[in-house]
Amino acid sequence: MGIPEAFQAYVVNKDEQGFRAGVTQLGPEQLPEGDVSIQVSYSSVNYKDGLASIPDGRIVRRYPFIPGIDLAGTVVQSSHPEYEAGDHVLCTGYDLGVSHEGGFSEYARLNGDWLVKLPAGLSAKEAMGIGTAGFTAALSVHALIHNGLKPEHGPVLVTGATGGVGSFAVSILSRLGYEIVASTGKKEKEEAWLKALGAHEVISRDELPPEKPGPISAERWAGAIDPVGGERLADTLKQLKYGGSAALSGLTGGTDFPGTVYPFILRNIRLLGIDSVYCPMSVRKDVWSLLAGPWKPESVLAEGIREVGLAELPATLGQILQGQAVGRTVVSMS
Repeated sequence: MGIPEAFQAYVVNKDEQGFRAGVTQLGPEQLPEGDVSIQVSYSSVNYKDGLASIPDGRIVRRYPFIPGIDLAGTVVQSSHPEYEAGDHVLCTGYDLGVSHEGGFSEYARLNGDWLVKLPAGLSAKEAMGIGTAGFTAALSVHALIHNGLKPEHGPVLVTGATGGVGSFAVSILSRLGYEIVASTGKKEKEEAWLKALGAHEVISRDELPPEKPGPISAERWAGAIDPVGGERLADTLKQLKYGGSAALSGLTGGTDFPGTVYPFILRNIRLLGIDSVYCPMSVRKDVWSLLAGPWKPESVLAEGIREVGLAELPATLGQILQGQAVGRTVVSMS
C-alpha cells in the first residue's frame, strides 16, 4: 500500500508563461521527500491559502507548488518509528503549505515529526473544521491559563471575535466558564451569532479605547485574546487588571502599536506571543487532546462546517480573499 501512480491536487505555478492555478493530475514522484505518506481526507481553507493562490501573495516560496497549511488523513506508508499504515493523523503548521507541499492534494508525503495522531473525540472533518485558527485560539487560552487566569478573575476580552481565531476563542472560553466580552467591527451584524457562541457581551471595537488618554487606564479585563494587534493592543494593555495577561497571535490591525512600560511595571501584566507554526510538539499534542475533549469548540462546530471539493477550491479561495467567507470551510478529498 502506498501512493497511487496518479492522483488529483490543486497546484499553483509561475514561470515565463505567467501564473496559473488549478486542479491537475500528479504522480508520487512529484511529491517532496518525507518519511510518512498520507491519504488526505480533509484540508481546510485559510486566508494564507488564499494568498498562496495569487501571484503576489508572498506565501509560496517556489513553483510549482501544492498549497494547504492544514491536513488530516490516514497513513498509507511510513518509515517513522511513531507511525504505521492505518494511523489517523493531522498536521498544522511547520512548513506545510508554505515551503513544503501542502494539504490540497489527495495524497501527501511529509516529515513524521510534524504529525499528531488524531485524538479520540475528533473526526478528521472536525479537526480540519478547527484547523490552524482553532488551534491558535486554543494555544491562546492555554497560555492565559498557564499564566494564572481563572473564571473568577473577571471578564476576558476577545478582539476580532468574528474571525477564525476570535470565534474559536469565544467558544472555548465559554465551555470553560469564563465571562467573555467579544469585540468586533461587525457588532450589529454578528452580535446574535457571537452570543450564540458563548459571548456574554458584544462591543464594537470603537468602544475599546479608554475614556481618558494616558499611559494607564481603569482596570477592565482579567485577560485578553488578541488576533488583531495594532494600535488598539496598546489600549487593551492599559486596561488589564493587576497580574493579567494578553495573548497576541495576529497582525491584521497592524504590526506596530504605541505603548509604554507603565502597565507592565505598575500592574505586573504580561504580553504573551502565540505561535502555532513551530509550537513545541509536547504542547501541540496536549492542546489537540484538549480540543478533542473538554475544550472542544462545540458551539462553532455546531454552526456547521461548509464542505467543498477540489474542483470548488478556486472559487472558495477567491471568496476568502474578498472577505466573503462565512464560517469554516473544509476541503474533502473523497
